[in-house]
Amino acid sequence: METVLIISLLVAAYLLGSIPTAVWWGKRYYGIDVREFGSGNAGATNTFRVLGKKAGIPVLFVDIIKGTLAVLLAHFSPYVFDTNEFVNLELGLGIAALVGHVFPVFAGFRGGKGVATILGIVICLTPITSTMVLGVFLIVLIATRYVSLSSITAGLSFPFFLNIVLKNENQTLLIFSLFVAVLLILTHKKNISRLLKRQESKVTLFPKKA
Repeated sequence: METVLIISLLVAAYLLGSIPTAVWWGKRYYGIDVREFGSGNAGATNTFRVLGKKAGIPVLFVDIIKGTLAVLLAHFSPYVFDTNEFVNLELGLGIAALVGHVFPVFAGFRGGKGVATILGIVICLTPITSTMVLGVFLIVLIATRYVSLSSITAGLSFPFFLNIVLKNENQTLLIFSLFVAVLLILTHKKNISRLLKRQESKVTLFPKKA
């Protein structure tokens, strides 16, 4: 019974992550599929780029919540809170949601890069680390106005803050932090290429008043 419950929770986390927020929001309120415009990704960044902040903000919020809620599913398991088994399950559920976001069953397996969902996962797993990582993201974003560079830098800072600064001792969490850093680099390969060629689009943080 325990195995069946764990598998069910993992499937539920994947389905939760598979909710294609950007795709459904774009089709419902704007009549377009955001994957056909901009970077072609079904994520919050491309939603901001294609549809603006009125669409981007709710998409960002929901994508973050997907990761957080997936991790919280661990509380329905028989494992004791904060034990290694519990934390490992939290990580498994978070990864399942992330896979769902990147390869959503509800949107032809064409999803986003998972940055917002990863943030939701990290917020639930280690709030202090997520605050540090978010700080790095905002600093780089304000300094460069490149969302992609901000995401990559924040991802690379995650294992540093978690394992060096906060001295994490959970080996599975260590592996997860390295996985996140590598994943963000791999999913941003095209962005990295455009950054090197100085062809990456910048975002407007503070629109000028007319």
